[in-house]
Amino acid sequence: MKPISGAMPLAALEAVAIDTETTGLDTARARIIQLAGIGIELGRVKPDEAFETLIDPGEPIPEASSEIHGIRDGDVRDAPSFAEVFAAFSAFRAGRVLVGHSMGFDLAVLQGEATRAGLPWAKPRSLCVRLLGVVANPRLHDQSLDTLASWLGISISGRHSAKGDARAAAEIFVALLPHLAERHVRTLAEAERACLGLSTRLEDGHRAGWVEPVSRPDLSTSTGAIDPYAYSHRVDDLMASPVVAIAENATAKDAVDLMAERRISSIFVSADGTPDGPLSAYGIVTERDVMRRIAAHGAQALDMSAGEIATRPLASIAAEAFVYRAVGRMERLHIRHLAVRDEGDRLVGVISARDLLRLRAGAAISLDDAIGSASSAKAMAQAWATLPAVARSLGAEELDARIIAGVVSEEVRVMTRRAAELAETAMKEAGHGSPPCPYALLVLGSGGRGESLLAPDQDNAIVFTEGAPGSEACRWFAQLGSHVSDILDTAGIPYCTGGVMARNEAWRGSRETWQARIADWVGRSNGADLLNVDIVFDQRPVHGDLSLGARLFDSAFDAAANQPVFAKLMGEKLFSASNPFTLLGNIRTDEGRIDLKLHGLFPIVAAARVLAIRHDIRRRSTRQRLEGLAERGLGNVGEIARLLEAHRLFMTLMLEQQSRDLEAGIPVSNKVEIATLPTPVRSDLKAALKATQLVPDFVQGLMFM
Repeated sequence: MKPISGAMPLAALEAVAIDTETTGLDTARARIIQLAGIGIELGRVKPDEAFETLIDPGEPIPEASSEIHGIRDGDVRDAPSFAEVFAAFSAFRAGRVLVGHSMGFDLAVLQGEATRAGLPWAKPRSLCVRLLGVVANPRLHDQSLDTLASWLGISISGRHSAKGDARAAAEIFVALLPHLAERHVRTLAEAERACLGLSTRLEDGHRAGWVEPVSRPDLSTSTGAIDPYAYSHRVDDLMASPVVAIAENATAKDAVDLMAERRISSIFVSADGTPDGPLSAYGIVTERDVMRRIAAHGAQALDMSAGEIATRPLASIAAEAFVYRAVGRMERLHIRHLAVRDEGDRLVGVISARDLLRLRAGAAISLDDAIGSASSAKAMAQAWATLPAVARSLGAEELDARIIAGVVSEEVRVMTRRAAELAETAMKEAGHGSPPCPYALLVLGSGGRGESLLAPDQDNAIVFTEGAPGSEACRWFAQLGSHVSDILDTAGIPYCTGGVMARNEAWRGSRETWQARIADWVGRSNGADLLNVDIVFDQRPVHGDLSLGARLFDSAFDAAANQPVFAKLMGEKLFSASNPFTLLGNIRTDEGRIDLKLHGLFPIVAAARVLAIRHDIRRRSTRQRLEGLAERGLGNVGEIARLLEAHRLFMTLMLEQQSRDLEAGIPVSNKVEIATLPTPVRSDLKAALKATQLVPDFVQGLMFM
């Protein structure tokens, strides 16, 4: 099991609710006589996943205790000892978070028993529903198991038995989740932080001899060894291209002969046997496919047609995807070859397991393809929550922050694509049928640019082939957009506060509608009217007919490239940025932090976008756009280099801060704490902020070149 991340949403947590019955309440002397656990997964109690046992304490059970739980000496006479139970309980728990009521007591008596038996004990990560009840509803007169159950409408059976109370704690935990979310407590770390803020309650438990019921932030959580190669190289760096294709009516022997001649292990099959066509036109035949047919049918298998043997539809991956994604997809699908598609959904290459042999032996990939196979939003959330630890491990490998942001963006796009797949299934199950026409779901903004950090919100849009605003098709896609947004929000990517989501009419429409919008934007004469338009020039198609998105991207540049006034109006916001320095030249902070998106990233990102539009540089990332200016001899090379370095530094500091905040349960933002930065880094930050102050002049100088 992977290390538990503080970023894990509570609704996606894998946990075990436990309870103990003991010989008394003095944790220094109490012995456990009954131990039980109930599984919790994806916000549901799993009553069939249960652990329950009586335990022989090795001493008489006081009558006063027996009066409460009903367990007497005769009941435990033939029961196992704690030492005999411990291994089975540990296997049942399997590293999951423990949940319970008055959890500090249970942890204390478990620790005491382990110590007496000479067994290894490490405090597990845990949550206490008694404390969470205070967080969720401070007005309750008490947070006893019975009071919490009554408030939440839960009926308890088997009260004062370990299994009955464990089941009650599990159901209370699940019922508390929406109440905690209303108070902005959604993740494990946020729940821990909220509980740790209840100092009076914790002190009461400490005086009673209880263990602290929740964990303090541990920023050392790691994914283990990690291979930076898999995260710093793209599929198109390794793929074989162009592909080798053969006609469907060719024989299997023809396919084998061609593979032998080209020294390849797979070949693509289509009606006409030509390469570079739409992905949907092809199947694939591998050496293993032919060998299996020969094993089943003998030599006559070689006379079969290639089309008969070919596997369809193709399992594929985007050319721009990171290598780790290809590894995970091959492992999930149990295959050794992936077709590679371009942004227009055309077959452009193939990558095989053999191509991946250069990965560091034994190093973890960590981010597998779990999102792509997730069956629900909560299952997606589990995979998404592993990302901060991976980002931190990659940072420890000194990987460029811009590459790490690219990895995060890859996950954002995969999350969005999977949300669309689940949304389509939900639409069909609800009786709304399949999409009424071809469409593409687009990721906009930082996700499209490949520059997402660890606190992305939703920025998405839909383009479809035909249907006027308000038409049946438009209404169908409105429902789809709503489903996508709801799934993403549950999975950990929250709704866009600015409403830039396909569920809203302004961000969906037919090709004709979008072209009209673009023409309207380009024709505006007031920069204030261009709110949110800029992110469309960053968009990237992630699901559906990808060519629709690719054509929309080109249409936007076609319309804007020869309109310098439009680019000038978009650049006007650069002149309204506030000064990040005080009168004495120090960095201006708010509660010790500075918003590096506002004062650092925004000016550079906006400048690169505006100049890319003005000079028709059809690239998405800020880095590629600035490098594109240099390649064309536009702008001072030294000034561009300073902006690129500033962009890298801002992203590095923001990623590091966000990763720490996520694990500590602090609301993630774009603000970086200055006091924690080493003196040399603070000096570099001041220089980078000064460089951004010159961005308006930089843009103005290149606008009409």
